[in-house]
Amino acid sequence: MTNDPMTFTLSVRLFRGADEKCFGPGIAELLRRVDRTSSLRSAAAEMNLAYSKAWRIVKETEAALGFKLLASQTGGVHGGGAALTQEAHDMLARFDRFLKQLRLAADAAFSESFGDMP
Repeated sequence: MTNDPMTFTLSVRLFRGADEKCFGPGIAELLRRVDRTSSLRSAAAEMNLAYSKAWRIVKETEAALGFKLLASQTGGVHGGGAALTQEAHDMLARFDRFLKQLRLAADAAFSESFGDMP
């Protein structure tokens, strides 16, 4: 037995209906990396994802949410790139706000339930 304190983790995924996953930590991280790198290919590589899988995840999420997440520009003189749509920025902000609120409530519940344990 260790003397390490007990902790907990939360992993939140949003669904449409009973089983259609539409948003979660994976797509959120992918979008953050696209926002930073301006490239779906670079973001996917950073996450050790095949570009085709990252593209499929984005398309499936867009279909589930009903709006575009990325505005893409194909190659050319200045090369291609990707940028988050305003809807994607808004979705990330809402998701982050929701996670923060959940964490505050979960911290209080954890403390109430387990705070008196050695």
